[in-house]
Amino acid sequence: MACLSHLLLKLWVLLLFLPIRSSAESLTKCFASIISFGDSLADTGNYIYINPDFRSNLFPYGETYFHHPNGRSSDGRLVIDFIAQAFGLPLVPPYLPNSSNGDFKRGVNFAVSGATALGSDFFEERGISRGVTNNSLGDQLHWFTQLLPSLCPASSDCRNVFRSTLFLLGEIGGNDLNYPFAQGWSIKQLHSFLPQIVSTIKSAAEVLIEHGATTILVPGNLPIGCSPSYLSLPWNSVRKHYNTETGCLDNFNAFAEKYNQQLKMELDHLRALHSGVTLIYADYYNAAMRVFRSPHEFGFNEALRACCGGGGHYNYNISALCGGPGSQECKNSSSFVSWDGIHLTEAMYNFVAEALLKGPYTEPSIASVCLPSHCPLLYRN
Repeated sequence: MACLSHLLLKLWVLLLFLPIRSSAESLTKCFASIISFGDSLADTGNYIYINPDFRSNLFPYGETYFHHPNGRSSDGRLVIDFIAQAFGLPLVPPYLPNSSNGDFKRGVNFAVSGATALGSDFFEERGISRGVTNNSLGDQLHWFTQLLPSLCPASSDCRNVFRSTLFLLGEIGGNDLNYPFAQGWSIKQLHSFLPQIVSTIKSAAEVLIEHGATTILVPGNLPIGCSPSYLSLPWNSVRKHYNTETGCLDNFNAFAEKYNQQLKMELDHLRALHSGVTLIYADYYNAAMRVFRSPHEFGFNEALRACCGGGGHYNYNISALCGGPGSQECKNSSSFVSWDGIHLTEAMYNFVAEALLKGPYTEPSIASVCLPSHCPLLYRN
């Protein structure tokens, strides 16, 4: 026993004087940069370059963390921001405002608010209006290929450069459904859209893989039936669709789950074709549903009402959107899930990001890809 005690004492002294590395420092060795595509859930300032009058460039957007509007559709940071900070990387700069003189060696964000996975022709043929932007995933991939010479000057270098790059492919595809739903299309009608949307995302992943991407994170859709914008649709008056536990719309959530299932199947097909590539499915849906089922358990007092909006049962009014005339803001955004009826608060984005980074809401887990013994602590200030 004395020998054992002596040995343990020596080990303790040895460990005491070993250099200690922080989680962020360790994680930096995993990914040296982030390249992002998507819509308003990931846009860090591209759309306000196109349209400076857009509401995400108006107060109170951005007030919580940045203390000013900056193109993010929230009161503060998004999932992409929390992921970047957790890996010890700078916040990912938007491409458009910096396209002429930006340094994108540590990351670039092509996401545009209102963007769709499918191109303009798809919606024009069906008479569906995209009121915010005509930008699509194809356009963002075009910007990416244009930027490639500055990211990896020789084509043969791309695979080596991107070996330490985390690609975020989305969230994208949600607006392909949001636009027609808002214009009166039914769930039954939109079932036929799903294969084309997920196939487009799969094709985009293949393009990235061809250019050397080795780690791609692909988020699924959120539980749209819990969004104030969906709950406020005038044709959502059928009580049987409201879940008695959460107050969410079961029919829209079931549709979102079906979309996610098809997306996961496409990713499985890709994994079979590219064994050397890590394709990570990010389960936004189930990460968020924990809060909608038990909001108070996770520190949220309001799960279904928007913090910033124009009144009504869910504080969402299409005629008085957040930042515009007639809208009002809650006193404590951190206790709300929804920021403006469409997008989430920084507090909720933080919660989703933490669920992805610490698990078990990615398949495979991010930890299995990047130093599993170092789970990052997120920054809540």
